[in-house]
Amino acid sequence: MRLLLVEDDPRTADYIVRGLTEAGHVCDLLRDGHDGLFAATRNAYDVIIADRMVPGLDGLSMIKAVRAAGIRTPAIFLTSIGGVDDRVEGLEAGGDDYLVKPFAFSELLARINALGRRPAAQEQKTALRVADLEMDLIQRRVTRQGQPIDLQPREFSLLEVLMRGEGRVITRTMLLERVWDFHFDPKTSVVETHISRLRAKVDRPFDVPLIHTVRNTGYSLHIPA
Repeated sequence: MRLLLVEDDPRTADYIVRGLTEAGHVCDLLRDGHDGLFAATRNAYDVIIADRMVPGLDGLSMIKAVRAAGIRTPAIFLTSIGGVDDRVEGLEAGGDDYLVKPFAFSELLARINALGRRPAAQEQKTALRVADLEMDLIQRRVTRQGQPIDLQPREFSLLEVLMRGEGRVITRTMLLERVWDFHFDPKTSVVETHISRLRAKVDRPFDVPLIHTVRNTGYSLHIPA
């Protein structure tokens, strides 16, 4: 299975990732709730494992936002907050299971496997649409006003990130991480160059621009007010 782990404690995170990898799973590790939400709404995961106490956006709010986005990926809370009311709160927020630290890895693995065997509540999105811009994620095709737009693989990924974050500001750092898998600043204009190429294909041939620069922050894709 492909799993998403949102855990900020380095020792716990490394322990879980190592164990899940040895069990044959692929595990994406993120240490911030905002990043976890972004990943959960962009990628198809079989199970989400989330600590409640993570920086940026707490795990409870993250899962609530995931559910609000219509994503039904099974989620298990893994946390030191273990009161009865806390467990109820986690389950009512959209969690499917709740495991309290300290825990036995064998139990965590068994619970993850059990969640992964559940039938999917709904299919993952196969298409994105913003105004007259459409993206087919299966066929890897993009059209605007019905006209095909030829994109290179990196341009497609960049546009996908922007479309999934419709109306939100996507920072340069987020784009470097999600599109280029850079977890450092390469000190190049690679993002700006690709945004310029994307605009030339997606915006310039049409009347209404959709890709907007947010000064000193990043970019946003939306219909202008």
